[in-house]
Amino acid sequence: MYISDVMTTKVVTVSSSTSLADARRIMDTHNIRRLPVVDKGKLVGIVTRAGHDRAGPANVTSLNIHEIIHLLSKITVKEIMVKDLVTVSPDATVEEAVALAQEKKVGSLLVVDEGRLVGMATTNDFFYKILNPILGIGKPGSRIVIRDVNGPSDVERVVAAINKLGLEVFTMFMLPIPDKNREDFVVHLSSEDPTNLIAELQLLGFTVERRAR
Repeated sequence: MYISDVMTTKVVTVSSSTSLADARRIMDTHNIRRLPVVDKGKLVGIVTRAGHDRAGPANVTSLNIHEIIHLLSKITVKEIMVKDLVTVSPDATVEEAVALAQEKKVGSLLVVDEGRLVGMATTNDFFYKILNPILGIGKPGSRIVIRDVNGPSDVERVVAAINKLGLEVFTMFMLPIPDKNREDFVVHLSSEDPTNLIAELQLLGFTVERRAR
């Protein structure tokens, strides 16, 4: 999977001459936390809600709301935007993109193609479009965890048991357990009742646990 498969393409942007007051209104209107800054088609920076808040008047207690708005209207995005941008190309793999975001400790990646902003991928994109489908979040059915599955032969035995009972599988994946030196095999079934499969797997010597959906 590539970053182009999960990125948001309808990115709201502002120019560097946009006032902080206007930038905040735009973020509030669109319910977003980040605004890429684009001048004449070129990506030049990004402003975040947190950066916006830090750039506000230092001593607001002595100011009324009109004075605060006036001050924010005089400060432009250019004065507070982050220029050291973390970008990826649209043909970067999701694995490369996630690794980069973790390395740089950022919650979003700007997707740039030949200098032009073509999209943005945030932590929410990775969760909703990748992790949720893998975990089966939002889908009906049941989930079971088979403990201490060791290698392909054990996986094959589990799959054979599922096929024997004619069950439909939404997702299945190996889950390393940190600090436990073991891997569990997680299976998300379409059936709401995994009782027969649990019994079948226990007969094969597996330790099986039903997990909440």
